[in-house]
Amino acid sequence: MDNNQALQSVELNDLHISLGGKMVPFAGFNMPVQYSNLIQEHHAVRNSVGVFDVSHMGEFVLKGDKALDLIQLVTSNDASKLTDGKVQYSCLPNNTGGIVDDLLVYRYSETEYYLVVNASNVKKDWDWISSHNTFGVQMEDISNQLSLLAVQGPNAIKVLQKLTEVELSSMPYYSFKTGTMAGIDDVIISNTGYTGAGGFELYVWNKDAKALWEAVFEAGKEFDIVPCGLGCRDTLRLEKGFCLYGNDIDDTTSPIEAGLGWITKFTKDFVNSAYHKSLKDNGVTKKLVGFEMIDRGIPRQHYVIKDAEGNKIGEVTSGTQSPSLGKAIGMGYVAISHANADTEIFIEIRDKSLIAKVAKIPFL
Repeated sequence: MDNNQALQSVELNDLHISLGGKMVPFAGFNMPVQYSNLIQEHHAVRNSVGVFDVSHMGEFVLKGDKALDLIQLVTSNDASKLTDGKVQYSCLPNNTGGIVDDLLVYRYSETEYYLVVNASNVKKDWDWISSHNTFGVQMEDISNQLSLLAVQGPNAIKVLQKLTEVELSSMPYYSFKTGTMAGIDDVIISNTGYTGAGGFELYVWNKDAKALWEAVFEAGKEFDIVPCGLGCRDTLRLEKGFCLYGNDIDDTTSPIEAGLGWITKFTKDFVNSAYHKSLKDNGVTKKLVGFEMIDRGIPRQHYVIKDAEGNKIGEVTSGTQSPSLGKAIGMGYVAISHANADTEIFIEIRDKSLIAKVAKIPFL
């Protein structure tokens, strides 16, 4: 980000500060990294319920008879499989074998879709999709008009069901409904989230964000609901082996290398699809794997991964001390020769080669 560029604030910025949120710059926004304690917030989400303000995410509306054609061209997954009220995880391949961004595609109707993109990539994604819009699709960026609350954890459904007549238990994973929540109309209630702990994401107009936040916390009191920061969002997603853009996937990684073959469908042509198909057919030279530390040490992004002889075979993309497992875990790209589960690898941490082993993802 340009240092001269002012940090953007989410609608509830002042509320987070008043709650003791420790604010840090993230993707051009002033965001809470934690409130009380990362470990406590993490366990609250895994075991009960916590709330993240992820209003920094970007949202685009695509409308028109050819909206699906544009989405099919720019995304790797097969959006023709979507029906009204369904959501799909996908990515935007670039022209050079990598990924512009990963995203969610929401089908509102046959001629209207919502795309939810990463905060750091809003302009980049908008420009990329626009550059392929030869279909006359009407595009609108509503990122600055919406707030997004992720109510996550096994008790999220009990908290939110108090606030809405929408039957949440009958909503399948990766589906959504527009309804009334806490007396607020026009809330998109989405059975999605990036914690692997279950729960819902609530899209609400900025003017209603504070009222919704307060209603959710009032309804969640009996479950010891807590506000959660980006710190535990990262530990939660890593335990589930979910890729983070800018870490585990980026402009240089193919979804095939990243283990995202399941969102890469060759039943259609998309941007640079021939390249990714050749990787699928002929095999990759590097692959994203999970690993657990055997020796004591916490792996971090860009740490070198070596083989027993000390040769560099890859690089760590994400790493942390897992609060749920009580051990250090990470993900990284390694040469395909070292990608099998239980393979011994070495992570270079502070000039020492520490033993780790390749582990199956998800860790939890």
